[in-house]
Order: sequence, then structure tokens, then C-alpha cells
Amino acid sequence: MAFYKLTFNQKYRSATIYNYGCTFRCPVCSYKLRSGADGMPGQSFPRPELFPALAEFKKTLAGLAAERVFFMGGEPTIAPDLPELLHFAKHELGLETALGHTNGSRLPIADLDMANVGFKAWDEQLHLTFTGRPKSLIYDNFKTAFHSGMKMKANIILIPGLVEIEQIAAIAEWLSRLSTEIPLHINGYIPVPGQPFEKPSDMNVADVVDACRQYLNTVDSSNISPETAVGLSERDDRFDSVRII
Repeated sequence: MAFYKLTFNQKYRSATIYNYGCTFRCPVCSYKLRSGADGMPGQSFPRPELFPALAEFKKTLAGLAAERVFFMGGEPTIAPDLPELLHFAKHELGLETALGHTNGSRLPIADLDMANVGFKAWDEQLHLTFTGRPKSLIYDNFKTAFHSGMKMKANIILIPGLVEIEQIAAIAEWLSRLSTEIPLHINGYIPVPGQPFEKPSDMNVADVVDACRQYLNTVDSSNISPETAVGLSERDDRFDSVRII
């Protein structure tokens, strides 16, 4: 459970630091598209061969013409070096700090400007079955982080036969009670080998977006194929980054 990679996107002046490991055991995790990992806790993809020292990340980050730094995973909040890297990036380099994605299980965090939280389900039992963790942890943490002044975003995966329109609309309604200005992104499920669920149609996704727009002002979506997901950097320049570490 540590950082192992740093990439830089010159066009968008953004650095991204990646953690290995996760606190959830979601069977439909899209990381398995690259690895075939079996969904055990912490196994989102094979263990990296090298975990560079914190000093190397600091030195490299300081040498980049970055304006913001994203932390990704797995689940980035479980990396022991995250608090020190956040403080360094924000107070010594003056960068905007963000969790590019997080399950929200350890929010809020000092020196963090933004978090994009991936919700899993509205139903308590489904959430527990899906993740192995109670729903209240995520929802309470999101609420606390929002009220602390942190910029919050949300996303959720539409999975036909598992997480469908009723679950997602209920989450949108809950978010709207905090603020109708919280952005929500609907991801169409990307089929993971060994799982019984199918990719939603574009119409399925559009129906969910319409339902959520009854509650939130900013709702968008994506519904990409496994091939597109693996080669995303070739199709979207936001993901066109160079690996530095």
C-alpha cells in the first residue's frame, strides 16, 4: 500500500501520483481489465516491482511545471505518504491538490482541495455485498468533507442487474440535499471477465442521466468499451501523460 508511479500531462499541467492497493473488494472493479486480479481486498492489479522513496516523488514533482496534482489508486488515501505529499504540494509548491478518484472511506483529509468520490450503491445490503464496507462510512464522510469546504464531485457505475436506475437516482437525491451543484458522472459498466453483468446500452445510460437531472444541475456520463478503457490515452488527451517515475 504505497505510491509507485508519477505521470505528467504537459497540456493540462497536471501531475498524477498512483497508489497500489484498495480498502474495497469490488468484484466488478475495472482495474481487472488490465490485470485479471481476483477481487481480493487490496488486489486491484498485480503488485508493482518498485515503490520509490517519498523523497524521489517530492524532487520530481518540484521539477515539473505542474499547476495541480492528482492522487489515484487503487485507493490513494491508504498510502502512508499521502499526508506529507499533500502538505508539500500545497504549501511548498502551491499546487491544487485532488483525489482523482476515491471511495471516500478516509475523508476528509488536510491540505486536500478536491475529491471525486465513487459511490457504489444506495441500498445498505447491496453496498455491503458490493464493497465489504458499510454504506454509512462513505456517505457520512462525503457529507463531512463537503461541509468542511472541500470541493466535491461524485460518480457511480450503472451496472444492469446490480446497480440500476433506482439506486443511482436515490444517490442523486441524497447529494441534492447537500447541494444541487455537486457534479455527478454516470459511468456505464465496462464488463469485467468472470462477472455475469453486461454493458448498459446508451439508452440505459441516458435514462439514468435524465432521472438524476431531476435533482442535480450537472450530470454527465460515459459508456465506453473495454478496448477504449484500456487505450484511453490514445482517445482523450486528458489521459495522454508521460510516466516520469
